[in-house]
Amino acid sequence: MADAVKTIRALSRGLEVLHVLQTSGALSLHELHRQTGLPRATLLRILKTLRERGLVWQRMADDAYAASFSLAELAGRMDRDMALVEVASPILESLSDRIRWPSVLAVPRLTHMEVIETNASRAYFDQIALGPVGFRVNMLRSASGRAYVTFCEAPVREAILDALRRSDHPGDQGARAPDYVAHLMRETTAQGYGLRDPDFGGDFDRGRAVVDDGRESLAVPIRLGTHVPGTLNITWTRRVHSRDKGAALFAGPVLEAAEAVAEGLTARL
Repeated sequence: MADAVKTIRALSRGLEVLHVLQTSGALSLHELHRQTGLPRATLLRILKTLRERGLVWQRMADDAYAASFSLAELAGRMDRDMALVEVASPILESLSDRIRWPSVLAVPRLTHMEVIETNASRAYFDQIALGPVGFRVNMLRSASGRAYVTFCEAPVREAILDALRRSDHPGDQGARAPDYVAHLMRETTAQGYGLRDPDFGGDFDRGRAVVDDGRESLAVPIRLGTHVPGTLNITWTRRVHSRDKGAALFAGPVLEAAEAVAEGLTARL
């Protein structure tokens, strides 16, 4: 059945041009024509489309075309994320066996954290739906975001806070209050882990008075020296454990899991 599906010729040609630029570096229109055999008019249409999508740029000095650095950075980010998931997945599975509540693995995306893995489907208390992969988590109000902002490198933190101060999201406005940021960082540093803002009920922008999922979360950084590639969390319901009791029960196991992930990543380097 799959063999009967027709390919898209224009897309195939565009991918061919992009592949040539990625493997050969900057090339002139003439060199692209020679390497691909595609007509110049076709190449110009393809290159215009790729430029508009931010995948290719044109050098002023000689009009040569090159694959965008952002594309290489995206590919590198995907590689880093996949390596992190590969190492963390079995550790998350063991964590769910040990403490039975679900967890997520999240990574920074400047103005928010993004879920890239979860053991929610394996956890005993699987009625707590976490994620899905790609889910955006508030940076200053969530446990994961607080753990990351507090323990990441100082220049990264300043870039995050600067971006959040310019954000239009109501949930990011805490970044404009220096006392709020200083307090959450002091608290998280003293604890060694992040807890949710007391007014955070799971919604990116709205407080608990409007949206309350009835949960608490605790998150810890994955630390490679001074570098923090992501965070691990644990989430439980307040009707079973209070904020303080849950933190006392789960901080140790989650910290141990994060250390195991860090050791696994270090072994791959």
